Amino acid sequence: GRRLWARLMKERYGAKDPRSWMMRCHAQTAGVSLTAQQPENNIVRTTIQALAAVLGGTNSLHTNSLDEALALPTEKAALIALRTQQIIASESGVINTADPLGGSYFVEALTDETERATQAYLDRIDALGGVIACIRNGFFQREIAESAYHYQQEIDQHKRTIVGVNDYTLQENIKVPTLYVNYEGEKAHLARLNRVRHERDNTAVRRALGHLQRAAAGTENTMPAIIEAVRAYATLSEIMDVFRSVYGEYMELAVF
Repeated sequence: GRRLWARLMKERYGAKDPRSWMMRCHAQTAGVSLTAQQPENNIVRTTIQALAAVLGGTNSLHTNSLDEALALPTEKAALIALRTQQIIASESGVINTADPLGGSYFVEALTDETERATQAYLDRIDALGGVIACIRNGFFQREIAESAYHYQQEIDQHKRTIVGVNDYTLQENIKVPTLYVNYEGEKAHLARLNRVRHERDNTAVRRALGHLQRAAAGTENTMPAIIEAVRAYATLSEIMDVFRSVYGEYMELAVF
């Protein structure tokens, strides 16, 4: 990925600053791999995926919680996900070497193969008219949907083993506690929101949102206008309403 990024930045986009050639990437463990059956197994899955991301040189990392196939994470599940990262960072020793897998023939061969396949995919997107055209004609949505369909087919047909789902199964009820949402918290939040709207300078809010609308409609950088709106205590919904009024709202295509 970093080799491909550097080459694209230099050769395709003509970037001159070497800092822009350095790819900065975030990784998240695979939510699709989490299972409702035997959910404690998800701790192991997430650990393996997180370690792979670290070995691959990710700049930041999010680890999913063990109960996310069932509901939003509980505080305990989220803490285990955090501790997974901390154990890898503090106990494994993997961070003591810049490139722990450097020199591995197998890893280098995989890197070359991945780079070739990625470049071929980018060439395919270009041939279809570029990213915007592919969004408009539903290409990306179809690719994702077809990949998800084939992945599930492999599981259903026992071509892909998922421990606890289609192999090594147990007949037992799921006993992992799931998150309970206290709706009193929602009431308290709405009360705070109403208080902010009452106490803020609404003239300043309207002025800031007007600046944001002009910036969004033109070629001006919208970030300073967003910061101005936030400092005036405009809400996230009010800010997004401005963007919706300028750009409209994305409606996903029906690809099948």
